[in-house]
Amino acid sequence: QVQLVESGGGLVQAGGSLSVSCVASGRTFNMNTMGWLRQAPGKEREFVAGINWSGDRAYYADSVKGRFTISRDNAKNTVYLQMDSLKPEDTAVYSCAARDSRILTMIPERYNYWGQGTQVTVSS
Repeated sequence: QVQLVESGGGLVQAGGSLSVSCVASGRTFNMNTMGWLRQAPGKEREFVAGINWSGDRAYYADSVKGRFTISRDNAKNTVYLQMDSLKPEDTAVYSCAARDSRILTMIPERYNYWGQGTQVTVSS
């Protein structure tokens, strides 16, 4: 089992920046592929970014590529998402996710564990 707890998020104006982080506990953190998912009201959960177990490979959704950066610190059991040039359409609940595999995926359903999420609101 893996437990995930997010922090950060909040309210920011369009064009601004926010950072969210996630601390994992439970089974060996560096064995998991980690990711960030988001869900806006009335919409399905979607993949935002994912990072492999060693932290040297990452995937991004086209909608955030070039604006968001995912990173991880295995010594701290923490994964981060730096969000720059935020847009109102980035408004959503952002959840940390972990996968029992070292294979990166952009499919939300293939992540085995999710956190409760943290709200990110971007005003226009």
